[in-house]
Amino acid sequence: MIARDLRERCSNHFTYGDLIECGETLHRYRREGLALDNVPQNDRTWEALTAMATAILDPVHERFGAVVITYGFAGSTLTRHIAGKIAPSLDQHAGMEVNRRGTSICARGGQSCDFHVPGVSSIEVARWVHENLPFDRLYLYGPDRPFHVSYAPERSEKVYAMLRHTSRVVPKEIRPPAWDTVTDLFNAPP
Repeated sequence: MIARDLRERCSNHFTYGDLIECGETLHRYRREGLALDNVPQNDRTWEALTAMATAILDPVHERFGAVVITYGFAGSTLTRHIAGKIAPSLDQHAGMEVNRRGTSICARGGQSCDFHVPGVSSIEVARWVHENLPFDRLYLYGPDRPFHVSYAPERSEKVYAMLRHTSRVVPKEIRPPAWDTVTDLFNAPP
């Protein structure tokens, strides 16, 4: 594996650290003076991070302004410390990393990140991504919350609204031209 400096640029507007040293869990551990190793071990993950930043994040930054990444790469050590329901085998935050048996953590490959643009509805940004950029999956959690997007060799270009129904979140696939009604989905009672 080629060692990388997290301050090294992976695109015009982002460093590797921007996509790796983000997220609530990592920041909480660092505030408490604890260290979590969250550095990719696979060269293909570094390449996937570059592809994500170049294909998705740079164009969004250039169109809407500063992007705030809230959850990017999540290696095995970080993933073990994240509270709540996550799905490393599906969500693509592990990039191209492999488990102890040498099997891909997420068979979909690629890389994902969650982000928002301050002052701009995530639904507006997500719609622009959907209409203008090549992506694999996109998950919306509401107009004022970060959304999840992945960039991978398989580009399903599927969009889901993650809707709260009682105690769980249920994905609802959004098919164009339903973009005009997406905000209503999040305002509807569970």
